[in-house]
Amino acid sequence: MRPSLLCWRGSLQHRNPTLLGRAAACRQLRSMASVIALSACSNAPPAGPSREDGVARSQPQSQAVLADTARPPHEHKDKAHLRPCPPRIPEALDPPPNATLEQALEADGVQIYACAAGKGGEPPAWALEAPHAVLRTGPRVQGVHFAGPTWQALDGSQLRGAKLAAADAPDAAAVPWLLLSATPTGDGTFAHVTHIQRLETVGGKAPALGCDAGHLGAKVLVPYRSSYFFYRSAAPGVPVHQCNSGRKKPGSS
Repeated sequence: MRPSLLCWRGSLQHRNPTLLGRAAACRQLRSMASVIALSACSNAPPAGPSREDGVARSQPQSQAVLADTARPPHEHKDKAHLRPCPPRIPEALDPPPNATLEQALEADGVQIYACAAGKGGEPPAWALEAPHAVLRTGPRVQGVHFAGPTWQALDGSQLRGAKLAAADAPDAAAVPWLLLSATPTGDGTFAHVTHIQRLETVGGKAPALGCDAGHLGAKVLVPYRSSYFFYRSAAPGVPVHQCNSGRKKPGSS
């Protein structure tokens, strides 16, 4: 008998777990993935100039963010179009001094937990299995976030993250804020990213109940939202833009 899947139904403010069939939970994940495929088509530029009433349309701001990531480092002159930083960043999450903000994406999805047997006599507990989220700038889909942890852009470029530091979110019900190192694969949007911050999290924490000896192998999908800030190494002489604590590090100028 296959383990059941649990899903948090309703909004982030109404976190009541409901047991779902495997097919229903898998459909939810597949529907998120299908958004990526459909957006890859809808995001493609038109065959000819796009005009309305004889006037060329201007490029949406979300497109400008993505287009900016394709420029060489020395061409980055203005980061004003990027998502604003949260007002307070824990010092532990400060990026390296030479890392400059490349792109900021919103994530909307779920954190997937599995009910696992305890170790050393501990009772069973929910263990994080993977995230599954859509990456956006506003309503425009830019990629997907999944197990690894991995971030994949529509152009196929990927990042594999490794946690460097964590700090509690201001909201006690939200997953922690993180600083991660990033290893890129493939050319494109994420090709030069070296670090990632996960900030402004909402929801995503494992439930306090529901995992016991009778539910080993069960899974729960907990809705969450987050902002991901992506960094690359700044070229010599180029101003550095960061979301950081504002505190000077020893030896910094």
